[in-house]
Amino acid sequence: MTDHRRPSLRWDDGVGQTPSSRGPQVPSVTRERTPCVYILASAPRGTLYIGVTSNLRQRVWQHKNDLVEDFTREYQVHTLVWYEVHETMASAIVREKAMKEWKRLWKLRLIETTNPDWRDLYPENL
Repeated sequence: MTDHRRPSLRWDDGVGQTPSSRGPQVPSVTRERTPCVYILASAPRGTLYIGVTSNLRQRVWQHKNDLVEDFTREYQVHTLVWYEVHETMASAIVREKAMKEWKRLWKLRLIETTNPDWRDLYPENL
């Protein structure tokens, strides 16, 4: 069963914020991996990116620090505006693929249903 509400995942605050002489460090995981589908935005109603991961905290951190050489780096899409926890990676992948086919308006409505102010959910929930 998939929980479509915004979950209240919690990890230690501030992990990954301290610079290192070796460059950015990926934050350590303090909980087991959880499959998630997520949406990043460049700004409210801006450019959107839909992804899937088994470690949301680490993956969003990578996007925010431009460690992912892809669309999110090129278009500065770094704000976590929506995510959904799944029981299995297979169900998360199916959901991600379906959502990528959605009309933009449907994606905007999904985000604004749970996050009408387009707040960055990364520091709040991760």
